[in-house]
Amino acid sequence: MPAIPSRFLPWRDRAGRLSPLKAAAFAALFVPGLATLVQFELGQFAGQPIKEMTHETGLWAIRFLYLSLAVTPLRFVFKLPRLLLIRRMLGVAAFAYACLHLSLFVIDKAFDFAIVATEIALRIYLTIGFATVVTLAALAATSTDAMVKRLGAKRWQALHRAVYAAALLATVHFFMQSKLEVAEPTVMAGLGYWLIGYRIVSWTAGPAAPARWPWLAGLAVAGGVLAALTEAFYVGLLRGANPLWILAADINPDYGLRPPWIAFLILIAIPIAALARDRLTRPRPKSA
Repeated sequence: MPAIPSRFLPWRDRAGRLSPLKAAAFAALFVPGLATLVQFELGQFAGQPIKEMTHETGLWAIRFLYLSLAVTPLRFVFKLPRLLLIRRMLGVAAFAYACLHLSLFVIDKAFDFAIVATEIALRIYLTIGFATVVTLAALAATSTDAMVKRLGAKRWQALHRAVYAAALLATVHFFMQSKLEVAEPTVMAGLGYWLIGYRIVSWTAGPAAPARWPWLAGLAVAGGVLAALTEAFYVGLLRGANPLWILAADINPDYGLRPPWIAFLILIAIPIAALARDRLTRPRPKSA
């Protein structure tokens, strides 16, 4: 069997040199899966362990998907071009965990594919989840350099913008599967709005525009507000409650730190950190 060229190894860069960043990221991608397996072996998943593992792998699929989308904004904001080395890796990891998520669902149904197909067809949140996996499969299959050349850069970029559709579908699936436990889906929705907003500003005002702190602060506010509205209308629709009551809870300190505020604090930390980095790395004027 011919040896694999060193540049194709996931811990090496395009020149075939060892990349500490890629090596660390590659190792970290296995940690959630191994931790889930250890929890299963130790009996820490009470009641229905396969379902618990299904939920865990689904959570990490959407987390890695969001991290892959965050690479481009963060490399511009913090001036870290080497972050681009791990974007593809994160996207493929999101697909791998999504496949594991779907496989565990099949195992939970005792490999009865008729039941699996029926549930996916009849339960809308499963239909949405399956559509997410199919979208990620298409993106993973065309993520190689060879496919970029075959499709051409413009067609490849147009196809891979579907990753935002996958993120939207995954978030909707997350909300619907969580029912009323919508704390993390609400935070994810806020981050998703920020990512989409960043891209829209980049496409309309140029790639450098959204990396400036006024835009980042504005996008953080927008992400928090839209997360609050999403939570209010979703929970209000599910419970038959007035969404204004849920919005009122968000500004009432008696209810503690609500999910939209968590999303806002994560997002507002980005321009604050970017400003701090600029101040620390700004060259000092030479003394007379």
